[in-house]
Amino acid sequence: MTNPKSLILNSPFDPPTRHWEQSADRTLTLIPARRSAGYELYDVRNNTRRIERLDLVNAIRGRVDDWRAESYPGVTSVTRRLLEHWHDRSVRDHPFYYCQLEAIETLIWLIEAAPSYRQGIHIPGDGGPWQRLCCKMATGSGKTTVMAMIIAWQVLNALTYPKRNQDFARAIFLVAPGLTVKNRLRVLYPGEPDNDYDAFQICPSEALRQRLNQAEILIENWHSLMPLKGAQRSVVRKGQESDEAFTRRVLGKLSGYKDILIINDEAHHAYRVPAEAKISKKQAAEQGIDLDEATRWIEGLDRLHKTRRILRCFDLSATPFAPTGKASTEAGLFGWIVSDFGLNDAIEAGLVKTPRVVIRDDALPDAKTYRSKLYHLYRDPSVSEDFNSKAEPHEPLPKLVQDAYTLLGADWRAARQNWRDAGHVSPPVMLTVCNRTETAARIEGYFRQGDAHWPELHDPKRLLRVDSRVLEKAEIGENAVADKDYEETLNHIVTAAAIPETRKELMRELKKEDLLRELVDSVGKRGRAGQDLQNVISVAMLSEGWDARNVTHIMGLRAFTSQLLCEQVIGRGLRRVAHDMEDVTGEDGVTRRLFMPEYVNVFGVPLSIFQDVGDGGEPPPPPKSSVQVESLPERNDLEIRWPNLLRVETVVRPELVIDWTAVEPLNLNPAETIISADIAPALGGATDLSKVHVIDLERLPEGFRLQRLTFLAARKAFAEMTGSFHGTNDYLTLQLIRLVEQFFDSDRLEIPSLFHQEPLRKRILFALNIDVIVQHLLRHVREQNTERLEPVFDEEAPIGSTREMRTWYTTKPVTPTIKSQISHAISDSTWEHYTANVLETSDLVSAYAKNDHLGFQVFYLWNGSRRRFVPDYLIRLRNGLILILEIKGQDSEQNKAKRAALDAWVRTVNAKGGFGRWCWDVAFEAAAVHDILARQASES
Repeated sequence: MTNPKSLILNSPFDPPTRHWEQSADRTLTLIPARRSAGYELYDVRNNTRRIERLDLVNAIRGRVDDWRAESYPGVTSVTRRLLEHWHDRSVRDHPFYYCQLEAIETLIWLIEAAPSYRQGIHIPGDGGPWQRLCCKMATGSGKTTVMAMIIAWQVLNALTYPKRNQDFARAIFLVAPGLTVKNRLRVLYPGEPDNDYDAFQICPSEALRQRLNQAEILIENWHSLMPLKGAQRSVVRKGQESDEAFTRRVLGKLSGYKDILIINDEAHHAYRVPAEAKISKKQAAEQGIDLDEATRWIEGLDRLHKTRRILRCFDLSATPFAPTGKASTEAGLFGWIVSDFGLNDAIEAGLVKTPRVVIRDDALPDAKTYRSKLYHLYRDPSVSEDFNSKAEPHEPLPKLVQDAYTLLGADWRAARQNWRDAGHVSPPVMLTVCNRTETAARIEGYFRQGDAHWPELHDPKRLLRVDSRVLEKAEIGENAVADKDYEETLNHIVTAAAIPETRKELMRELKKEDLLRELVDSVGKRGRAGQDLQNVISVAMLSEGWDARNVTHIMGLRAFTSQLLCEQVIGRGLRRVAHDMEDVTGEDGVTRRLFMPEYVNVFGVPLSIFQDVGDGGEPPPPPKSSVQVESLPERNDLEIRWPNLLRVETVVRPELVIDWTAVEPLNLNPAETIISADIAPALGGATDLSKVHVIDLERLPEGFRLQRLTFLAARKAFAEMTGSFHGTNDYLTLQLIRLVEQFFDSDRLEIPSLFHQEPLRKRILFALNIDVIVQHLLRHVREQNTERLEPVFDEEAPIGSTREMRTWYTTKPVTPTIKSQISHAISDSTWEHYTANVLETSDLVSAYAKNDHLGFQVFYLWNGSRRRFVPDYLIRLRNGLILILEIKGQDSEQNKAKRAALDAWVRTVNAKGGFGRWCWDVAFEAAAVHDILARQASES
């Protein structure tokens, strides 16, 4: 098969079952089996290629497969719950990728599997005193989520089994290659609002999720591991920083723990350089390797190990290469790699864009390789010699490079128009990677001066040259050398950006280092300063973690001496714009649900695997445009609020009850109750009636307040019942007060006199007959156990609101709203689109919200595990009721369990009070929505 329609072969959620294999004539052959773990050594200078198999990884794969098939023997109960939960696709909207599950399973297997499964497996170390295990995962395959899974696995086990401190750690230290990645990794703090543990439902129960908050996590960039410079120590000379002082400074609160787990993100920056390595700093730089960084990173961790012990280190990287010491130009993979899901695997699973490189053109090819000169531009002497000589920024570029930009620019223009037609706000981006700063300045001048053939690429406000020196300082939080011209250029980009003026003001207050990092970090991100950029020029490969998803074209203008460099550069443009799927029937007749292909077109980067689209055929459609969905402050009158319940508890309590129909009326005869008296002076048997003094209780109303009488009666009843009631005294008191109030308000107390029905006289009668009333009441009191639903609120966010929804983007069909605080209603089906129209037009509805990204959820139990139910709509009706509406095409036992939980939620919230009146309903037919609204709106 020489011209496949797409390189995507496998579902991202299932084990790979097919792969492409490149033959000697550079055509692709479909192999009906998973690719063996390995990597390609492709020498672009000598045009040679060979495959290095990773025998250790291949052996481990088979062992893990067997272990998985036998239901994970040897793991703890906590780990088993996590694994079952992670494999359950019904728990979350998007299942975990197979490569994510395989990576975490492999690490668990190494630590927890029964010894018989690991027999004969030896993981080589890096020559240091602490263990390292590496998961090789391609860009875009979800490494950050795997880190969240590692943390949950380690911390929850460490808290449950504190004596297994050789297997599990509560204290986690994550090391990142720079501030950009460090900021992205903040989602690994359990307390962050948008943390990965909640976003991806990492924990199988709320109890475990709450326990995870006890994790001790520190995230730093590797520069924190650098020893302090002399000037930073003190004005008074203190000498070299001790290991203990270093540990306390680096780890902070984590320094109180031992047996710390290390997670190295982008771990190819951290390795020990073997003494026999035949590589200089210059040669290492050509391979994208910083020897100083690698050394300092590892040296810092060694110092931490001396004082606190490193339990082990988990490395994650797409390209974990290091110098082998065999030759100055050769790099090999880390020896401690235990799982492998490389770039080719990611392309075949559709996790990333498919790179397309130049395979032929209509000019003379390269004399040595017989490939198009555009395949590796820098190999051509006219390019390499020119770009390595001194030149001013205004000097013209080599003709081959100008021709390349004209061709690539033509394709970029077509993509730009397609994206505009599809409704994209941000344009597609062309990324250029240069060999040095002078070349980048010439490329910038080529576009700014209008020398580029296509006028659309001349706009200086949409062009960003990344000054590598400024960006390097920005990544470590330091200041670069002053450069007013460059700072002014950055501010011009901000001024021209189509973003609110308030955001521009914030940008202008930043230092140029922070401003550059913000621009680089926001390329293609709507509402931020870099949203309109279309042309980015860089000397380095840009920092790891740069996730601009709208890179569609890459121009490589530097030497590529290894496949490592090729993958690093290509990686900057591999992140997908969308994740739409389609049904694809393969050559074997099997229909699979696969990601729709997206592409990045590449000139000058000699990647060994690429899409050969052949001649002719339709170009791929642009990815779907996204719509911004936001909460509108001007519609605060349409806000809907709800209580966030973690669970509903059924509480059984002893309760005092009275059958009021069986209570005989108690007659309080005023004629038998004295409420006033006249007194007069007396002498012997005679009285002086001229000096009569009246004692009338009616003149002392403050002494007969109803609340006082209620508490008095309850106190007397409490004295009678203490010792016989099975609940707490406080609960007994509250119930007696309730019963006394009911008795006072009932028709069971009769006063046969209209005159004494006046409230004050009535209260006086109650007071003077209080013992009679209490005794009569207690004769009819019975104790029984009752069930009551009690809400358990989310302490972090007890109240949810449409006002608090974060802005997000979707490629799904949407309906602009009028009656909702949320700008658009997302439609997952035609029924939901129909329902949104009904809600917008119905006079019975005052406000509604499609429950997407709102955070409203109801938890329920299914097959013994805690699940999350997200109803479709929240609707506030004209009568004040808040209706929870679910749209269902078919019913099932699981849906019945959801409805039972929803019913309990509504009854609990209504019983608790304070949140309005709630109701719920389910529409099994589209037309039923009208009837549901009418029925619920008629409730009083």
